[in-house]
Amino acid sequence: MKLTIPYIFFPDIKKKIEAAGENSANLAFSTSFLILQLLNYIDDFLITNVLFAVATVGSVLLLLVFFAAYRVYSSDKAAKENQKRIENFLADYKAFKPTRYTYADIKRITNEFKDKLGQGAYGTVFKGQLSDEIFVAVKILNNSTGNGEEFVNEVGTMGKIHHVNVIRLVGYCADGFRRALVYDYLSNESLEKFISSEHGDASALSWEKLQDIALGMAKGIEYLHQGCDQRILHFDIKPHNILLDDNFNPKISDFGLAKLCSKDQSAVSMTTARGTMGYIAPEVFSRNFGNVSYKSDVYGFGMVLLEMVGGRKTIDDKIENNNQIYFPEWVYNSLDNGEELRIRIEKEGDAQIAKKLTIVGLWCIQWHPVDRPSMNAVVQMLEGEGDTLTMPPSPFASAGPGRRNANMPGRPLHQALEVITEAE
Repeated sequence: MKLTIPYIFFPDIKKKIEAAGENSANLAFSTSFLILQLLNYIDDFLITNVLFAVATVGSVLLLLVFFAAYRVYSSDKAAKENQKRIENFLADYKAFKPTRYTYADIKRITNEFKDKLGQGAYGTVFKGQLSDEIFVAVKILNNSTGNGEEFVNEVGTMGKIHHVNVIRLVGYCADGFRRALVYDYLSNESLEKFISSEHGDASALSWEKLQDIALGMAKGIEYLHQGCDQRILHFDIKPHNILLDDNFNPKISDFGLAKLCSKDQSAVSMTTARGTMGYIAPEVFSRNFGNVSYKSDVYGFGMVLLEMVGGRKTIDDKIENNNQIYFPEWVYNSLDNGEELRIRIEKEGDAQIAKKLTIVGLWCIQWHPVDRPSMNAVVQMLEGEGDTLTMPPSPFASAGPGRRNANMPGRPLHQALEVITEAE
């Protein structure tokens, strides 16, 4: 019988067998030796494979443990990130809601009313500080003015408003008879500072920047009229109430005279006229010109636009001379006669912007509210190139007889109108 051995696996045994010879006396011994060697090889083979299998299984188990640990870590990290996101949301949400301060808080925030920013008919404004990086403007309301309506209007209205072109109400104080309003502080103060020559900064803004400010104002007013649950009528749109941030982005402020109404309400009632002379729509004085509505804000916006173009107040209450030039009518006559606007023009494109702002402003100050555009239409006109804008009808044609000279107009008629008191 011939012994067949898988020599390929045991080359050293093959050499020993060949050396002994198949018929040699040592064949039996060699065979026994071969068996022992085979058993040794088998043991080594089994041990090696077992060790390899154990190592493989161990590696797999180690990988599984590592993967499980990683999943636990990732899940925990995601949970912490979600929790942090929720906490940030709640912090932002809380920041949107005005905070109620005590009068002691107000004194601390303003450093005992150290830095006075300005004073108006309804109160005095001081600079304050909530933290090292957060500054605020604190308006201390006069106790002797009104019956608290302005305070209720401001808090009730501005607490619901969140728009990039509307000032944010940070908080308020109603501590006994002491009342205060806390706003974001805007370092560039009001638009009035930059468009009125009497403040010395009338030429500080380029026409491109004036156009951006006009568009921002329009979007802010449009939001008040259409973007809230109820329509908000401001009733005191004027340069002093348009604040500018560090980048000259406009923010509408001072809602003390505001009224709320439903969006489908075509008119609102009021017992007395409200607003600032020169920016009050004719219908607010006399219902003969139409109903009081959101179009009254459009009129105020138009007057502000024309002030921005002219770099001057449209009327000056300090001047008693009735023959002073009324800028809106002067600029209308200039455009209507095809004349160039004799205003500050520094580079190419300035004249086109100035003309566009003027035409939009003249549309907004139409005598009858039905002839004025909505703020949505105003935004579209300001966003356009201006080449397609048409001249509006003369806002002054129905102002009444007796205009002395079309080129030298007197004060606008509505200054002479007697305020008509109406019952609610």
